[in-house]
Amino acid sequence: MRTARLRTVHPVLWAGWAALAAGAVLCVLGWYGISGERYAERQLPYLASCTVPGAALIIAGAVLLTHGRGALAAARVEELYGLLVAAEPADAEEEPRRAASAPLAVSGDLLMVPGGTLWHRADCPLVAGKAEAVPVDSKLAASGELGPCPICEPVEETD
Repeated sequence: MRTARLRTVHPVLWAGWAALAAGAVLCVLGWYGISGERYAERQLPYLASCTVPGAALIIAGAVLLTHGRGALAAARVEELYGLLVAAEPADAEEEPRRAASAPLAVSGDLLMVPGGTLWHRADCPLVAGKAEAVPVDSKLAASGELGPCPICEPVEETD
């Protein structure tokens, strides 16, 4: 799935490479012309007509390549974002609202990651499958060092 913006980036990249190549050719021609002349007065035309424009083309090519690669990266990020955000079906108007208000995790077991600042339900996506997740220490939870996870919305157990 290619976006329209992704297709418009390639000409910028090709123009950048072409400008770099043309600039390099002009610099080599200018150097070759200058190297064959003994007097500075006869070297200036080569400097003015080849070397300076060649350097300018090299700079322009570098700018075009940088812009093209940045635009290419932005287009790829937009494409990935489009893949992540799927359109919801029109007939399911109530279900998304209900699902959005319900927590993602429903387990009663509370876990924490050592060094973390939140406690989670055992089936919370942030700790599910993590071997380092341990049961919540009630002293840490009571002292206020740990807070509830905003994703799974656990309820603190009162023992």
